[in-house]
Amino acid sequence: MCASPLAPREIFGRRRPCCSACGYVHFEDPKVAVGVVAERAGEILLTKRNHEPRMGCWSFPSGFVDAGEDVRLAAVREALEETGIGVELDRLLGVYQEEGSRVVYIAYAARAGEGEPVPDAESMEVRFFPSDALPELAFPHDGEILAAWRDRFTGANSDSSLTLGDRRRG
Repeated sequence: MCASPLAPREIFGRRRPCCSACGYVHFEDPKVAVGVVAERAGEILLTKRNHEPRMGCWSFPSGFVDAGEDVRLAAVREALEETGIGVELDRLLGVYQEEGSRVVYIAYAARAGEGEPVPDAESMEVRFFPSDALPELAFPHDGEILAAWRDRFTGANSDSSLTLGDRRRG
């Protein structure tokens, strides 16, 4: 804040960059990402990544949440941006994080709307796959997310149901 150099100090039980002049403490906050397992007629919508990490691998439509953005609306937005398909969220599948990663990933089950998928700049390809014949997926937690999606009818929570249109109308 005062332009003095930061040096590591023990603050709140961890070593954190801190300014000895003004006392500013820099916190390495996590990045929040959202994604959807969007299903239509027994098939799941996937994107082939056109960027790192794991470029060229298949993944769920996903992306980062903007500061102050509702995470559910971010999931709907990211799916539409990356695939050209509108989705309606069904329920939260879970929150995932790889050890040591700053990214916290929130996954939702969703129903995919009508239309043909269209890739954007972040996708090499976008298409629906039969849920029992998915390609290898990009990230280690994807298997856990699919397991949660397959169990979606046991104890499903419909309180998180939201579409982008709902927020704009109401």
